[in-house]
Amino acid sequence: MGPTACGKTRVAVELVQRYPCEIISVDSAMVYRGLDIGSGKPDAATLAKAPHRLIDIRDPAEPYSAADFRADAIREINDVLAKGKIPLLVGGSMLYFKVLRDGLAQMPAAVPEIRQRILDLAEAEGWQAVHARLQEVDPEAALRIHPNDPQRLQRALEVYQISGKSLTTLHLQETDNTMPDLPCTLKFIAMLPTSRADLHEVIAKRFHAMLEQGLVEEVAGLRARGDLNSNLPALRSVGYRQVWEFLDGDTNLTVLADKAIAATRQLAKRQLTWLRSWPNLDALPCTLGVEDVNIMDNHLKSLMLSPFTGSCK
Repeated sequence: MGPTACGKTRVAVELVQRYPCEIISVDSAMVYRGLDIGSGKPDAATLAKAPHRLIDIRDPAEPYSAADFRADAIREINDVLAKGKIPLLVGGSMLYFKVLRDGLAQMPAAVPEIRQRILDLAEAEGWQAVHARLQEVDPEAALRIHPNDPQRLQRALEVYQISGKSLTTLHLQETDNTMPDLPCTLKFIAMLPTSRADLHEVIAKRFHAMLEQGLVEEVAGLRARGDLNSNLPALRSVGYRQVWEFLDGDTNLTVLADKAIAATRQLAKRQLTWLRSWPNLDALPCTLGVEDVNIMDNHLKSLMLSPFTGSCK
């Protein structure tokens, strides 16, 4: 686990060469086909060296939920265990990790009238006003959900207005017992950058590299399909949302880069907030360099002194 751009994939690929592991991606953007550059998806050479499960499994026109991820991840974990190997779950989608660990809360069904009232508020005062209202009733959810994420904002406030309970409270109180159980115990290890400034520098360099690699052209190709829009979860991903706005003519290239880099920094901040409150977490300092591979390797050796088994430990 770890914030975006901290080097998780690089370390995981190297660990696969040293241990009998198979990688399962925990990334809400990499699941979509065609979202390659902006999601930081490993290239063909890397995937040949270290295959990743749960990437390129969904068309961007088809939303992929946390419930979908949990079911898919448990299936892949079982398959890896059946081969006598260790599932190595790698990514930064903290909600996916939480749902995998805890199961899913049983949420109230949508009420069209309440949903429309929230949409009316957003239309009249903007999504910042919706975010402010959510901050009043569920500050933890407001911290996790960005003011520019209308679907999640709407749902979080809607849940409170329907049930009288915050989304955070429901997640803590209830789980769906119909979901399949984990076949093993999970061990959570986080790569935490030692310098926030260094992480910000890496984020900026990486986004400019994505532009050079053809991110704008990638999004233009997705737009050209004709069946996609900016409200789909795939296109609300950080980077893709800003490029879509650029192609709408709302910004220039400089503003695009500034907005995308700022949004990515905010994403990293939210990921670190999740990790600060994560129970039973093994936190490792990382320097955003190649030496992080050996740091993680040494830590794994201390955790895994016994032979590899189906315990996932």
